[in-house]
Amino acid sequence: MKEGKSVKLNLHPLHQNGHLSPFKFAKLLDPEASWDKDQLGDVLHWIRQVVALVCGLLWGAIPLIGGIWVIIFLLISSGIIYGYYAMILKIDEEEFGGHGALLQEGLFASITLFLLAWILVYSLAHF
Repeated sequence: MKEGKSVKLNLHPLHQNGHLSPFKFAKLLDPEASWDKDQLGDVLHWIRQVVALVCGLLWGAIPLIGGIWVIIFLLISSGIIYGYYAMILKIDEEEFGGHGALLQEGLFASITLFLLAWILVYSLAHF
């Protein structure tokens, strides 16, 4: 009976000292860099989370009220994401599932974070 060999994929390259190699932040602005779907999805997700947190804190501190500001947040967030992958990275969006898949990456989590930050700051600062 033949024993199967276990194959380990080295997804995270290690340095000689055994530590994981750091993510290269220069890759974030390099249009020549190669991206796989998971990496690009993670970057778009976290950019959207940062935008959501900043907008939520700002909206709550000003204080802004009304549903129009949720729509404005969605437009700002989606515009930043679109500008990032289309104009800065210059990737072919069809390789990553099209505009819809890229623009939807991290959207619902960012709406939640935006609303949480907005409501929390507004309630704490103005009541």
